[in-house]
Amino acid sequence: MIERRSKILRHRVLFVEDDLGSASAAGRAAQLLKTELELNDVDVVGAPSLADAKGLFLSDAGLHGILLDWTLGGGEDAPHAEAMALLDFIRSRNEKIPVFLLTDREKGSGLSEEVLSQVSELVWLMEDSAPFVGGRIQAAVKSYAKKLLGPMASALIEFDLVHEYSWHTPGHTGGTAFQKSPSGRLFYDYFGEAMFRSDLSVSVGELGSLLDHTGPIAEGERYAAKVFGAHRTYSVTNGTSTSNRIIWMACVGRGQKVWVDRNCHKSSEQGITLTGAEPCYLRTTRNRYGIIGPIPPENLREEILVEGGKPQHIVITNSTYDGLTYNVDRVLELVGGASDRIHFDEAWYAYARFHPLYRGRFAMRGEAKAHPADAPTIFATHSTHKLLAALSQASFIHIREGRRNIDHARFNESFMMHASTSPFYPIIASNDVSASMMDGKGGEVLVEESLREAVAFRQTVTRLWRRHDESGDWFFQTWNPKSVEDPGTGKRVAFEEASPDLLVREPSCWVLHPGDAWHGFELEDGYCMLDPIKVSVLTPGVEEDGTISEKGFPAALLTAYLDARGIVVEKTGDYAVLFLFSLGITNAKWSTLVHSLLAFKSDYDKNAPLEECIPSVAGNYPGMGLRDLAQKMQAVMKETGLLQAQGHAFAALPEQEMTPSESYQKLIAGEVEKIPVDKAAGRVAATGLVPYPPGIPMVMPGERLGTDGEPFLSYLRAIQNWDRLFPGFCHDTHGVESEDGVYNILVLK
Repeated sequence: MIERRSKILRHRVLFVEDDLGSASAAGRAAQLLKTELELNDVDVVGAPSLADAKGLFLSDAGLHGILLDWTLGGGEDAPHAEAMALLDFIRSRNEKIPVFLLTDREKGSGLSEEVLSQVSELVWLMEDSAPFVGGRIQAAVKSYAKKLLGPMASALIEFDLVHEYSWHTPGHTGGTAFQKSPSGRLFYDYFGEAMFRSDLSVSVGELGSLLDHTGPIAEGERYAAKVFGAHRTYSVTNGTSTSNRIIWMACVGRGQKVWVDRNCHKSSEQGITLTGAEPCYLRTTRNRYGIIGPIPPENLREEILVEGGKPQHIVITNSTYDGLTYNVDRVLELVGGASDRIHFDEAWYAYARFHPLYRGRFAMRGEAKAHPADAPTIFATHSTHKLLAALSQASFIHIREGRRNIDHARFNESFMMHASTSPFYPIIASNDVSASMMDGKGGEVLVEESLREAVAFRQTVTRLWRRHDESGDWFFQTWNPKSVEDPGTGKRVAFEEASPDLLVREPSCWVLHPGDAWHGFELEDGYCMLDPIKVSVLTPGVEEDGTISEKGFPAALLTAYLDARGIVVEKTGDYAVLFLFSLGITNAKWSTLVHSLLAFKSDYDKNAPLEECIPSVAGNYPGMGLRDLAQKMQAVMKETGLLQAQGHAFAALPEQEMTPSESYQKLIAGEVEKIPVDKAAGRVAATGLVPYPPGIPMVMPGERLGTDGEPFLSYLRAIQNWDRLFPGFCHDTHGVESEDGVYNILVLK
C-alpha cells in the first residue's frame, strides 16, 4: 500500500529529445539530467520525435512538465520548426504546464518574443550541472502540480500526507476500523486507503468549514466563483436538489407569488412546498416525439408575469433534459422587469461557459463585474457530477448580485439549514477539481472533445439513416437538422457532409429556426438552441405531421435491447432515447453504440427470437421475435393514441384547489386516501403525479385531477393499460402505486 501511494504522488515529465541516450555530448548531458530527475522521484518519459511527443502529451494528462529540445528534428531549412510546432500544440491545450526549452546561449540569444512568452525557462544543457537544472525542474513541476487541484483539494491531500492520529469522528478513523473485520477489510481493500483517510471530521480546522465558509473550503469557493463567472459560489455536497431548495428557502416566504417552469425538477416543486409559496406555472411545449420544448417567449411576457402581483421568484430550466437551451439575454429582456430574482436550474449544463458554441446561452455569461447593480439577482445551480467530472452529489450554487441581492449572512442561514454538519470532504474536493479542470484553455479543450465525439456520432448515424432512407428502408435518426447552412458561404449542405469544425463552432447550425420541420416547435429565431452533447436517437414510427405510422416501434424496445448488451441510456421517451456525451465519452464507446444500433436493425429484419436479443423479457412473450413485439407495440400506440394523450395532458394545466404546501399539511395529517385511478375523477391529488417519461409534473399536489374525459386521467389510464399489455416495459410514474396492474394514487379526503 505504501508503495502504491508513493507512486501516485510522483511527478512525471516528458523529455522531448532526439539525442536522448546517444553517445554524443548532447545525448550524454540529456541522460545525466534524466538520471538526476529519476533519483529525485521524478518519472521521465522519453519522446524522440514530434509525433511521439504529441501522442504522449495527448494520452497522458498526468504529465507535470515538458523538457523540449529546441533543435528537435534538426531540419536545415527550418531547424526549429518541429520544436515550435510542439510548443504551439502544447500551449493550445495547456497554458500553465511548465515547459523547459533546452538550447545553448548562442541559439537562446536569438529566440523571438513569441517563443520566450510560451516557455517557462531556458536550460543551457551543456553548461549548467544536472543537479542544478534538475532542482529547477523539480521546483517548477511541484508548484504546477500543487496548483492543479484547487485550494481545498490541495489542502485535503496535504493533510492526509501528515498522517495525524485521529481522536474524532468518523469512527472508522482513516479506515482502521474496517481492517478489524473480514467484511470491513474487503470494503477497505476495494476502495483504498486514500478514500478513507480523506473522509474527515469538521474538527479538522486546517481544512476550514463548509458551513462557515472559512479556510481552504472558502478559498475553493472563491476560486470556483472566478472560474464560473459568479460574484459568489457555494459548494454543496447534497446534489443540486439541495442547491435548488437552498435558493428557494433563501428567497421566498410563505404566501409569496412565484412563477415556475412547469418543466422543473422536483426539487423546485419541493421548494414550493417548503416555502408555502403560491405558484403560477410557465407552460412549455412538446413536439411530435414527445420531446419537451422551452417556454415560448409569449409565455414570458412581463405583462403576464406581473398580473395579480409581481412574482418574488422565477425559475427556468436551462438546458432542458433533452438539451434545449435559451438565449439568456432574450429571456432576461422578457422577465427581467417582472422579478428581482431569476433562478436558472442548469444542473445538466455546467460546461456551457467553457466553449464559444454556447455563448450567451447560460446564466453566468460574460464577466460578473459587468452585471449591472440594477439588474435582477441571478442564481444558477450546477450538478458538477452530471456532465463535469465531480463525485456524485457534488453541486455548485452561483450568484450574480443585482437588485434585492441576498447578502452572504442571510443566504447562509438557508445554506446551513440544508447542508450536513458532517460533509464528505472528497465531494467538496471534487468540486475544486472540476473548477480546476475547466479553468483556462483546458476547459475549452475538454468540452470541445465532447462536442466532437457527439458530432461524429450524429454524422455517422445520419449517414447510415440517409443510405437506408434512400433505398426505402428504415434506420435510426439523431434529432438534429438534416442540413445546415455555412454562414461563410451561404450554402446549405447535408448534415452528415458538413465540416465537423462548422458544427462544433457555429451556433446557427443548432438553433431552432422558425419553420424547420426537424424540431417541430414554433419559436422566434435565435431564442432556442439544441445542445449537441445531448443526443436523442429517434426510433421510426412517427410521421412529420405527428401521426403514428403503421411501421415502427417505441423507444422502450430499443432501450431494453441495448440494456441486454450492457448499454445503459440516460432517458427513454416514447420515440426518443437520450444519450449524454459527457467528458468521459470516447470514440470507442460510441462506436460500440453504433454497432448495437446496427445489430438491432439486423435482429429486427430477421425477427430474431426474444430469447436471443432481450432474454430478460422473453418469458412474457413466448414464441415472439423482436419484430413481432415491435409490431404489436406499434399497433397499440396507434390504436390508443398514447403519444397524443401525453401531449394533451402536458399541454393543459389542472385546476389548483390549494397550494402544494397546504396539500402537504393534509398529507402529514393523514387526511388522504388511496384510490384506483379509475375512481379518481373530480378528486384532488395529495402528491405530485410525475410520469417518466418525460419526468415532469403532470399534476401537482393540491391540483384537481379533472373528469374522466379530461386529459390527466385519460393519460394515466392509457399508460396503465400499456403496462398490463407489455410486462417488462412498464412506466415509472412517481405518485402512482401499481398493484396487480391497477394504478392507485393518494387523493385528499
